[in-house]
Amino acid sequence: MTLNLLLLAIIVLSYFCGSIPFGLILTRLGGEGDIRQIGSGNIGATNVLRTGRKGLAALTLLLDGIKGAVPLLVLHGLDFYPLQPGLACASVAVVVGHCFPVWLKFRGGKGVATGLGALIALCWPVGCVCCLIWLAVARLSHISSAGALAAFAASVILVAPLSMQPLHSPLPVATFIIALIVVIRHAGNIQRLVAGTEKPIDIDAPPQDKIKI
Repeated sequence: MTLNLLLLAIIVLSYFCGSIPFGLILTRLGGEGDIRQIGSGNIGATNVLRTGRKGLAALTLLLDGIKGAVPLLVLHGLDFYPLQPGLACASVAVVVGHCFPVWLKFRGGKGVATGLGALIALCWPVGCVCCLIWLAVARLSHISSAGALAAFAASVILVAPLSMQPLHSPLPVATFIIALIVVIRHAGNIQRLVAGTEKPIDIDAPPQDKIKI
């Protein structure tokens, strides 16, 4: 099998791994119905939290992060060669799968947890620092989207020095693409942040009605 076919296989398999909608599956199994009809309609952990089920939200966050890392860890375990192009392709594909899953008519999540999971497996110092930035900003501002945007903006700045690779190499390029996807998926949040109307995180708030906002 040629390298191009191998990379294509990696992209396809990583996409389908990323497209597993854990938020939708867990809320249905938990008796909360269709998460797409609650709050923002998003399938990610922040919207799952709007059901009032903190455990489901935490599990969604964990599983979305794990699925972001799994394809890359498999490549490491298989000693895939050349490793860096494989990791780059897998990391972007798994985030695209989460954001645009074919099963849900390409309407998925915003790529935060899956993107962070991919970054940890892609270059763990970058991923870990970005996780800390995400948690710190979200905790201080009480706005989940602010933490996500700060984390992925930082990933673009940090990846070259922490990976010790030039900007045009596969890992920095993949990190930039992932950050770009996350920013695009947060376009509405950015508008609300600028307008000062973005809703804060309130883990003690009562569950929201099944009406999209």
